[in-house]
Amino acid sequence: MPLPPEPTERTDPGAPDPRDLAAQFEEEKPERPLSGPVAVLVTGATLAIALLALWQVFRPLPQGSKFYLMIFLAGVLPIVFLAYPADLRLPRRLRRGGRGPDGADRPDAGERGPSVADWVLAAAALVSCLYPVLPIRLGAGGGGYDAFLDRQGLLVGVDVAMGTVLLLLLLEACRRTTGWILPAVCLVFLAYGYYGGLLPQSWPVAHAGLDFGQLVDAFYNSDSGFYGTPLDVAATYIVLFTIYGAVLDLSGAGRFFVELSAAAFRRSRTAAGRTAVASGFLLGTVSGSGAATTVSIGAVTWPVLRRAGYPPERAGGMLAAAGVGAILSPPTLGAAAFIIAEYLGVSYLQVLGWATVPTVLYYLGILLAVEIDARRSGVRPVVLDTTSPWRLLGRFGYHFLSLLAIVVLLAVGFSATRAVVLATVLAATLSYLDRRHRLTPARLLSALSAGVRGVLAVSAVCAAAGIITATTTKTGLGPQAAALLVSGAQAVSSDPAVVLALTAVLAAVALTLLGLAVPVTASFVIGWVIIGPALLDLGVTAPAAAMFVFYFAVLSEASPPTALAAVAAAAVTGGRLVPTMWQTLRYALPAYLIPLAFVVTPTGLGLLGIGGAQRIAVAGVVAALSVAVLAVAAGGWLPGVGPAGTPERILGALAGLTLLWLEPVPVTVGAVLAAVMVAGVLVRRGAAGRTGEPSAVPTLHHGEEKQ
Repeated sequence: MPLPPEPTERTDPGAPDPRDLAAQFEEEKPERPLSGPVAVLVTGATLAIALLALWQVFRPLPQGSKFYLMIFLAGVLPIVFLAYPADLRLPRRLRRGGRGPDGADRPDAGERGPSVADWVLAAAALVSCLYPVLPIRLGAGGGGYDAFLDRQGLLVGVDVAMGTVLLLLLLEACRRTTGWILPAVCLVFLAYGYYGGLLPQSWPVAHAGLDFGQLVDAFYNSDSGFYGTPLDVAATYIVLFTIYGAVLDLSGAGRFFVELSAAAFRRSRTAAGRTAVASGFLLGTVSGSGAATTVSIGAVTWPVLRRAGYPPERAGGMLAAAGVGAILSPPTLGAAAFIIAEYLGVSYLQVLGWATVPTVLYYLGILLAVEIDARRSGVRPVVLDTTSPWRLLGRFGYHFLSLLAIVVLLAVGFSATRAVVLATVLAATLSYLDRRHRLTPARLLSALSAGVRGVLAVSAVCAAAGIITATTTKTGLGPQAAALLVSGAQAVSSDPAVVLALTAVLAAVALTLLGLAVPVTASFVIGWVIIGPALLDLGVTAPAAAMFVFYFAVLSEASPPTALAAVAAAAVTGGRLVPTMWQTLRYALPAYLIPLAFVVTPTGLGLLGIGGAQRIAVAGVVAALSVAVLAVAAGGWLPGVGPAGTPERILGALAGLTLLWLEPVPVTVGAVLAAVMVAGVLVRRGAAGRTGEPSAVPTLHHGEEKQ
């Protein structure tokens, strides 16, 4: 039985493809279209990298993981220069290829394919990446992998030259894939490492100073530089999960998840909003990007939301919040989650466990906001033309099996890499149950290639992040910056609880601002080495500190003024940009507050599933009450009762924030404030009834038009 027709009306046939639209709002810039021999070469190279990554899972290279990282970077970095255009805004006569015989301008270089300069950069990347492993003597340098490692701290001129070339190439690769800001941040850290010795020694951030050779040695021949944990995560975990996502996508899982969400809520008055939220959660297994998920669910659900009467800005905020939630939700979190597992030396399953309760609270907040908006705005019920969810599950529910397989394999002791490879094999095999989406050998090779191309930008960012981590390690910047952050909080109060709370708030603001400028992965790495030590010094546990940094790094996609997911949603709905961003912020509010809760009090660790059943239950129930009260305060409506006035909304906001302190006295105060808020709404409803005023916005039924 084929999948039923899609439960939405189609958009204009001339509208842009969702994939192309998503690429415009990704943190990574879109690739150039390739054709001919170049496309064949890039496809072959990506397939080789995919096979190497799979081989490394079951038969690791005997030289060790660092050797593998050098080979991996030698594979992906040259492809970056072939797949991503330079995109430099040169004068028209310089960036055009001249004029053709008809007098018209020829296409830009980025449209024609790689230029001579791109090929030169690709060749230089290949040489500088392979230099440490090639058994070729170049004067006092070269000589192979072991000889290169033996020169750690004693690099010769050739080593420094090759390391400098790789440094510059990584900065250019980051510029091509993510823009100018991350390379600029890396250059600031580089300048700090080189010129930091010139700072007044009385300054907390001053250090003895490093010469250029020492910096290159730290970047090129240490475990905290280019080949540090971030690149290790990209080459070991992320590439395999992107391959898995590509296999799921080609097997039809994405469409099934959207159809299932629509079928599950087709009889509900708020079916349109619930479908968008559930689709975002499920599609997060296929897409690791908030902007891409937003566009994917928006392309399908925006027509339904529009028919239901949602204003474009409110619908955009809902779509963006649901898309960002996909990165925060198990079983496939964002790339930074794998870095957490590596930094803390825990299993990926444990990180998934830490994310479970916050994910439930996040979607609870969004769903409450959906219900409140439906009643406050008079949303119309919309009939979704889809089949029974049980029929869908019976025919296409096998798409969930590979996701369940990952969790089960992790639970029984498999490594994350083996678990995802076996899940990928299972997904590819199950695809043959659907004739239209079966992964034939050609389509499977396409999925492998797409998976590697999806990790090109992340690999460049992760390798460049080594500039930041190595500089921080060599100069001791992390503890010094942490001390400055804590001393700023201590200047306000000497009470330890207040100091911790202020430090957490300052850290949240700093991480949010950082996330506006750099991609999520780099934001997490910088935040962990700079802000993480401040939280640890104040007694915050490592899991809580790491997840705190992770959440605020991810939330940059929902934070004004950049808010990539909100920008993407506005492009889909046609809504005004700034109001869409504020609506996104309102829907995503729990994700901003819950991390503060599990940092400032020991009871908050229950939100990470730490501390026993009683602590987990208490923290979860109180936090859920806080989320509900905050949803009422933000939406101005108490479900089942009626509208909340300004006084009640202020009381609700105070109650929600107080409850998140998760200590007996604040929880009691918060509960009392929440009760007073409810009483105020009831009194307001009674007063409205006595005066004959409507206590609620009238509901418009299907087929009626909003006046």
